[in-house]
Amino acid sequence: EKSTGLKCDQTIVLTGIRTSKEYPDKLRRTRYFDSETNLDLTFLSNNFIIPALTITQLYKCRWQVELFFKWIKQHLRIKAFYGTSKNAVKTQVWIAISVYVLVAIIKKRLNLDLSLYTILQILSVTAFEQVPIIQVLTNFDYSSTGVDSDKQLLLLDL
Repeated sequence: EKSTGLKCDQTIVLTGIRTSKEYPDKLRRTRYFDSETNLDLTFLSNNFIIPALTITQLYKCRWQVELFFKWIKQHLRIKAFYGTSKNAVKTQVWIAISVYVLVAIIKKRLNLDLSLYTILQILSVTAFEQVPIIQVLTNFDYSSTGVDSDKQLLLLDL
């Protein structure tokens, strides 16, 4: 269907020697044309209840989540997990997500043209300097606002 991008919704069985033994049940194959990326996408599912278009949308959403975590891994430097327990991994991921959200808030509030990656680079270089974030990112002279320089500034008190 051209208006939705859905090309087919089929019930299939895997026929390969190994695959048919490992998964003998029926599968659902949906093909979808993504007009945003100009790509034909094929999805396999064992869910025969939800509509085919919903399956394609779920896979597209899942792909966005994958891209988000890829970005976190690349830019927030989660190259390895420091702990092996479920709690340690979750904690490290939540910290990375929190950093991402805080940097996005700063970018929006300060109306910066810098990329999130550039902001993170700047903050990593100036992490231990006692300079307000607004001054680091915009060269704004914060001392002219009358705030005591010996008091620690709040992160979101921009």
